[in-house]
Amino acid sequence: MAAGAARARAQARAGGAVKPRGGPSVCLYSQVLSKVDHVDLPMVLRGLGFDGCDLSVQPGGHVPPEKAGLYLMPALEALTGAGLDVPMITTALTGLDALAQEVLGLSGLIGVPFFRPGHWKLSGSPEVEHRLAQVQREIAGLASLGRATGMAMGIHNFAGEPEGASVSDINRLIRPLDPRWVGFDFDAGFASQGAPGAMNVALSLALPRLKMVSLRDFQWAASADGAAEGARKTTPCPLGEGVVEWAPLFAALARARFSGPISLQVDYQPKDELAAIRRDLQFVRKQMSAAYGAIGLARGSQRA
Repeated sequence: MAAGAARARAQARAGGAVKPRGGPSVCLYSQVLSKVDHVDLPMVLRGLGFDGCDLSVQPGGHVPPEKAGLYLMPALEALTGAGLDVPMITTALTGLDALAQEVLGLSGLIGVPFFRPGHWKLSGSPEVEHRLAQVQREIAGLASLGRATGMAMGIHNFAGEPEGASVSDINRLIRPLDPRWVGFDFDAGFASQGAPGAMNVALSLALPRLKMVSLRDFQWAASADGAAEGARKTTPCPLGEGVVEWAPLFAALARARFSGPISLQVDYQPKDELAAIRRDLQFVRKQMSAAYGAIGLARGSQRA
């Protein structure tokens, strides 16, 4: 079977996917380039100057999870063979099932150290405590699989839900679990969608269990007609043109000696997509150089 052949290839190359790095590996979330075939993805990422790839292994991604046995290992091998890191994959996994076992099993065999699961949403209904217990069991199950495959889970904070989205909500869910295998994929943009200084408070809570960092920015805009007076909505924008406080973020990461992957999200709609990605990457490089260089820490490689 194709899955068996993929496992055999992976076993021969296990542990070769991620190179030692003194600082964060700057990656592009591959879903940003959804129009680029997985065969061409490594060449495009190298041309843009990224250290690696946050590979989308989810419905509509470069590797659909139900086809992981056919496509995941070739995609990983193509990226690493081109000299790119694959320090993380992004999935929609929220439970311990056959798909989770195959996706994490194959990724773990080649040495991918981190994965981002899907989102667990908690309702605001009276049954929220029952739902909370259910979600904790599902997270614990995925964490157990992650431990078995050598992959740590970074849960992504997001925005727009009454419960279960924020860093504090996630922290409540994962507090009893082993921090070596369960932590945060800290999203600076979503964490900033609150009161002034909200991102700094959330980051201080996430840092002890920080696995990955996702980067996006946004601007506040007036809500559409009919919304409550004074209500605002978020509009995605290029990094550095919105409300996210980037210098404090990178300074905190440098002080914490954070060396996990940084994933560039690019969820706005630029006219020139590749030019916009290059600009955001240059912005990240500049922020990293200032923060990590200021305290004398080694940083990751910077491709031309």
